[in-house]
Amino acid sequence: MTEMVVNQLPILRTGSLQEYLDSIQRIPILTKDEETDLFLRFQEHGDVECARKIVLSHLRYVVYIARGYAGYGLPLEDIIQQGNVGLMKSVKKFDLKHDVRLVSFAVHWIKAEIHEFILKNWKIVKIATTKAQRKLFFNLRKAKARLGWFSADEVEKVAGDLGVKPHEVVEMEARLANFDESFEPVGDDDEVFYGPSAYMTLGEQEDPAFVAANDEIAAQMHEGLGEALASLDDRARDIVVSRWLSDEKASLKDLSLRYGVSIERIRQVEVKAFETMQPYIAAA
Repeated sequence: MTEMVVNQLPILRTGSLQEYLDSIQRIPILTKDEETDLFLRFQEHGDVECARKIVLSHLRYVVYIARGYAGYGLPLEDIIQQGNVGLMKSVKKFDLKHDVRLVSFAVHWIKAEIHEFILKNWKIVKIATTKAQRKLFFNLRKAKARLGWFSADEVEKVAGDLGVKPHEVVEMEARLANFDESFEPVGDDDEVFYGPSAYMTLGEQEDPAFVAANDEIAAQMHEGLGEALASLDDRARDIVVSRWLSDEKASLKDLSLRYGVSIERIRQVEVKAFETMQPYIAAA
């Protein structure tokens, strides 16, 4: 039923709100007898056209309710659409035994859909999950608009009025004070607002591709160094390792004393060793 009715409702697109409002204002309001007759035909005979007429006649009420949620930073068109979903659900659930007009019954369904939509889309992180948090979210914003930050006495009063605990009021007040921030920088050439990506990472040093490439290069160099050292004789290898690869590096004098030769001879062996190692390291 809902899908069939949706396909026959006035179209509401971004930027066409006034056109939509003008169209629904032209739809006549049903009298109580007309509404009852349409519900009887819909409920007893499954006449979807009757349900469509009922929905159409109540679209203006959805707009009226939706306007009360215009301060949440979400497009009014989207809020109205969600309210229309609540209206259609109320038509499906309505029972004439309630002995009230549909609008009195539908307002709860309309608000419920709008509340759910706002809670899902107001922030990236869901701000209210429990019943107490939902109650606080919609009531606290109105109170804060008048009072600003709450004093201890105001926290106690709000908690008493809404039937929640004081610490829940304080927690929700803090949640409402936070705002979403783009992770990446935003702006243009003249002015850029840097997001967390600028200070929560070390740039390319934490880029997976950069890290993987560095690891591969390090592995290749380690392998090449091993082959280069293996190409040396024992004395030349010991001189290179002692001079350049040990934690406590030996001096030319230390090595000259170790091998009983001149400092100049140690230097010559070192130079020759590097020449021998160069092709292996360059290949890596």
